[in-house]
Amino acid sequence: MKRAFLIVTALCLMLSVFVGCNSGQKGYKTTDSGLQYRFHVTNQGDIPKQGDIIDFAWKCTVNDTTVLIPASPYMIKLQEPMYDGDLMEGIAMMHKGDSASFVVNIDSAATYIFGNQQLADQYGDDDIMRFDIKINDFYPEEELVIKMVEAIKQQYPEESAKAESEMKQYFADNNIVATPTASGLYYVQTAEGNGEMPAKGDNVKVHYTGKLLNGKVFDSSLERNEPIEVPIGIGRVIPGWDEGIMMMSKGEKGVLYIPYYLGYGDRGAGADIPPFANLIFEVELIDFE
Repeated sequence: MKRAFLIVTALCLMLSVFVGCNSGQKGYKTTDSGLQYRFHVTNQGDIPKQGDIIDFAWKCTVNDTTVLIPASPYMIKLQEPMYDGDLMEGIAMMHKGDSASFVVNIDSAATYIFGNQQLADQYGDDDIMRFDIKINDFYPEEELVIKMVEAIKQQYPEESAKAESEMKQYFADNNIVATPTASGLYYVQTAEGNGEMPAKGDNVKVHYTGKLLNGKVFDSSLERNEPIEVPIGIGRVIPGWDEGIMMMSKGEKGVLYIPYYLGYGDRGAGADIPPFANLIFEVELIDFE
């Protein structure tokens, strides 16, 4: 799809119930841009801001008979509308707990939401594409990782408790004093940098050595004599790296102690990183641009 929709399955555990609406456009209001809308449940309070993460459930039909998206949970980052009658305009009008229906232009939806112009070619001007949406929650993007952590801990309470105990024991055995961030990440600086820090989306050049708590090395750029270069803060690396590397400045060295849920989760990675494994990364932020 051409719009960058953000899907986080760890938070999409419950299927929301939609409130039905009458077919056609009877009873709908229209915004200045041409988006037709009809609210079924309206609450009070704040509405989402641009950049907020929207946790919602949706369904898309054409003429009430063809189901293009079955009732399902979803998540996106709220963006500025990209075209007249953009669904984003409607979502930006909703409070937590609200449910509403939106009638959109099929050509625009096919292009920007489905990324499929052939879909638009199947229908004419008299056909009605409707989205039924219920807002479960919304929050600033920086809270996304914390929400993910909460969901994972609830899903794996015993494994989470064990992993936390193992991390605390490792700190005690090795006389490490560190304070976790809100997500549970620990960072210990070992050499200062120049104070210049990367921003979200910057390409960083990093040397690293990755270990398990038992000391087993599973990967090292130093052994290859080749630092890794990746964009940071946009989900291209594990969450512990996205958060931790952005805490460092150019030239800085340190150690990231990453709980399993900010690493490779309940699946692990390859033959060397088992499920629910806490990780240690000795890192150096060489450069970024």
